[in-house]
Order: sequence, then structure tokens, then C-alpha cells
Amino acid sequence: METKKMATVVMIRAALLGSLGAVLMQFSVSIPIFPGFLSLDVSDLPALIGAITTGPITALLATFVKNVVDPIIFGTNTGGIGNFANFMMGSALVVPIGIIYQKRKTPGGYFLGGIVGILAMVVVAALTNYFILIPLFSTLFMPMETIIAIANAINSNVTDIFTLIILAIVPFNLLKGSIVVALGYAIYRALKPALQQLQIRRNA
Repeated sequence: METKKMATVVMIRAALLGSLGAVLMQFSVSIPIFPGFLSLDVSDLPALIGAITTGPITALLATFVKNVVDPIIFGTNTGGIGNFANFMMGSALVVPIGIIYQKRKTPGGYFLGGIVGILAMVVVAALTNYFILIPLFSTLFMPMETIIAIANAINSNVTDIFTLIILAIVPFNLLKGSIVVALGYAIYRALKPALQQLQIRRNA
């Protein structure tokens, strides 16, 4: 009975947090030092909250819900490629935080999870963009030469897909992950008394 109750809590929380994340996806900003097709949002914050309150499964499901709700409600101009990318990178960020924080429920545990999550996000972003996302996008929507030209207009050192990954994709995800983790810590501090009380009740 307790397992079923917890599963229900996880599903409901993931649905709510994922829906909130889909709304936050609509508020993105372009950063002048990166190509225009890389826009920054903090839509991973709700899933991060799920990671520290309920665990990595909630975080993963919330990220999935977000990227299903977003194209259905708000539409997409990337044929779902952008949402697939967001799911992969977002999951890589928040799941390690959830795993590590559940083992070490301290600020140190949170930041350790954040560091691991950011590094995982960067690696996943680099590999998936190099081998899957950018080649697929160039096949379906925009020639590779045009993608490189857009990035080259911002940074003249970008001359091919490899330099695009190293000089744009990697630093962008480092910045995005760091911002989400930093904002998440502020939320963590605000939630800490409630989390401690919840832990006491579970152990009672």
C-alpha cells in the first residue's frame, strides 16, 4: 500500500512539475555570445525540485512530461528535435542531482549532484548534437553550411560541426546548467525546513 501511495505521489508531482516546466520553456532569452538557435530558459527547475523532494524518477518523468506537453500545447518549429534535445540534456542534469541528493541530503550533496549533473549535461549535449541532433536538423530543415554560417557570424572560430560543439554547444550548456543549479540551490534553501520535516515524518 505504501509503495502504491508513493508511486501515485511521484506521478502526480511529475505531471504538475512537468506542466510547469512546459510553461517556463516559453520564456527563453537569446545570449549575444551564442548563436540564435541556442536560447536560454530555466524550464529544468521544476524537475530539479522533483529531484530533491521525491527523487530521480520524479525528475526524469517531469522532464519527459514537459517535453510532451510543450509541443502539444505550444507547438514546435523543430519537428520535435528541440524537445528531444531538451529531454536528453535536462534529464542528464537533474537525474544525477536526484540520485546523489537522496544519498546525501545536505548542501554538499546538492552541489556534488549539481557538478555531476552539469558535467553529464555537457557530455550528453556534445555527443547527441554531434552525432544525432545537428545532422538530423540539417537533413530535415537547414543545410549544415547555413547552421555553421549562423554560428560563424557570432564566433568566427566556428568553421565546422566540431568547432560548433566545442565553442558553442559545450559552453552554452555549462552556463545553462550552472544557472539552473544556482537557482535550484536558492529554492533548496527555501524548501529545506519542509524537507527536513518530511524526512522526520517518514522516519517516525
